[in-house]
Amino acid sequence: MSKISRGSIFRIGVDTGGTFTDFVVVDAGNIEIFKELSTPEQPDDAIMRGIGRLVSATIKEVVHGSTVATNALLERKGARTALVTTEGFEDVIVIGRQTRRELYNIFVARPEPLVPDGLRFGVPERTIYDGSIERPLDRGQLERLVQDLRSKNVESVAVSLLYSFANPEHENAILCALEPLGVPVSLSSRILPEYREYERTSTTVINAYLAPLMGRYLLRLQERLAGSRLRVMQSNGGAVQSQTATAVPVRTILSGPAGGVVGAFHVAQVCGYPKIITFDMGGTSTDVSLCENEIKVTHESQIDGMPVGIPMMDIHTVGAGGGSIAELDLGGALKVGPESAGADPGPICYGKGERLTVTDANVILGRLRPEFFLSGAMKLATDRIAPALRRLQWTSGWKSSEELAQGVIDVVNNNMEHAIRLISVERGYDPRDFTLFCFGGAGGLHAATLARSLGIARVVVPRFPGALSALGLLLADVRKDYSRSLLIDADASALQLKAAVADLHKVGLAELQAEGFRRREIQWMDFVDLRYRGQSYELTVDLSANFIERFHEAHERRYGYANRGRPVELVNVRTTFVGRTVKPAFKKTPKQRGQPGPLETQPVWIDRKRVRTAIYDRAALGHSHIIKGPAIIGEYSSTTLVPRDCRCVIDEYLNLVLELSS
Repeated sequence: MSKISRGSIFRIGVDTGGTFTDFVVVDAGNIEIFKELSTPEQPDDAIMRGIGRLVSATIKEVVHGSTVATNALLERKGARTALVTTEGFEDVIVIGRQTRRELYNIFVARPEPLVPDGLRFGVPERTIYDGSIERPLDRGQLERLVQDLRSKNVESVAVSLLYSFANPEHENAILCALEPLGVPVSLSSRILPEYREYERTSTTVINAYLAPLMGRYLLRLQERLAGSRLRVMQSNGGAVQSQTATAVPVRTILSGPAGGVVGAFHVAQVCGYPKIITFDMGGTSTDVSLCENEIKVTHESQIDGMPVGIPMMDIHTVGAGGGSIAELDLGGALKVGPESAGADPGPICYGKGERLTVTDANVILGRLRPEFFLSGAMKLATDRIAPALRRLQWTSGWKSSEELAQGVIDVVNNNMEHAIRLISVERGYDPRDFTLFCFGGAGGLHAATLARSLGIARVVVPRFPGALSALGLLLADVRKDYSRSLLIDADASALQLKAAVADLHKVGLAELQAEGFRRREIQWMDFVDLRYRGQSYELTVDLSANFIERFHEAHERRYGYANRGRPVELVNVRTTFVGRTVKPAFKKTPKQRGQPGPLETQPVWIDRKRVRTAIYDRAALGHSHIIKGPAIIGEYSSTTLVPRDCRCVIDEYLNLVLELSS
């Protein structure tokens, strides 16, 4: 990349991934990208190394997509956490609900709770459903609780009492009592003030588990960034100040993948693709999401079997990436992932790894061209792959190295196809009605094959595909979600509903103004969760004058019937506040005359045989150019495979549009 001149003021998006840390720099309307190998043990080292490339230019703002919270949760590397709850309900996070994740698997195991038995404490108190206090807190008991927690050397505390969403008085009192401990305390009445004690307790415990680690990391990063403003991406697709992310780290669990969906959706809307399936294949995982004229957000997510009740993008993740390791299972069958080589040691071709990965398989097949990889800045050790491939080939009995490499690609493609079917076919959507929007460093090599398997006719590979998640960080608005449980009759709720909405608006306006937005730059949207009385599930609809009728319509659309004579219960009221940010512009480009010639023609393994394939440099392609397959289109951050019976059209925004024949 070209150097930024001294004194320039710009914004930078930084997405920390499993293999690479991606940077997108916006300076005077120009967009530039670059990558650094990630440093998993100290993610901010890679960030500072990348920022060091920018000479002495002034950084106005850094928007960060972080995997720190995600990794700490999945790897169980969070804080030593205690749970304080109502006496008699200490085991709610273990008991959970009666649902089974795998109905026919008699060996299925629940994940170990983040808070072990010896660190779950019950306090004698009782607040009932209407917020009135039936049994006050025992102050002497609180003093003993503080002593017990100190003796256990806890690093963080989660407090989740029954019906604290209706009256937080007791949780606030416990917060004051625990102050001498000097550790972070997470209150359920602030993290998730909604009913359903299991989901509320689980979300609060996760927040407490992550708070010390995330706090230390963001404080260290903010100090190293000196005077630059630091914002962090949340799972809902909005960014917030680092101080907010420190206090509520549970909202950053999908921080990195959320940036990708925001970036893909924004670019797709600009370019005229309203219905997309996002396909983000990076180094360690693949993230997919379905967007039909909007980004879908859910309040019913699970991370590693633990419910998370805060709003999160509806993203499905599988352990299938360029660094996914190929090996034989106990039965001798080939499997790929979820284990990944990550950034260290990385794939074999990176020079340190010893185990075959998807990236190595693509090199063997001739699809990943070393001359394009990071523009040649990182040399691929292609000669190291063959010995490892032969060892696996002898063990597995494959006839040739190419067939084994193709087997690796087939397995990982099958895993990713299943993920796309899960968020489309299994939810009532026909993937043929959508455009597959492909990004991530590894996605372009697999997208066309997946689209063909799913019957999708069009694949779009945007500009900067290997850094689109980082670009999405700079396209994200500041967003905050607020909620409150009411549990009242919907047709007799006007005064209570109006008061609850007013309270949420007061908090939302204050917090968005604290984020630096003026009143005219702030927008908000109100929603309600409704259900028929007696049901145990809700549907969310916009809060409008006819919201009850809209609920009936939504229920009929989802479940095939509506019962307009049955009482409707208003469960939760929700408000989303958005502060609009300045976004990079995407300009149309004029048509180019003629057709570019390939750099060269090389044999590439396609459709299970070697095929003479044209190799193109994406930088040389312009609007209206057409590339017929088979072809390889290489660039700094990614490589795109155009198979036979497919053509690639470069549109006016310089996207690669792959059109597959039926």
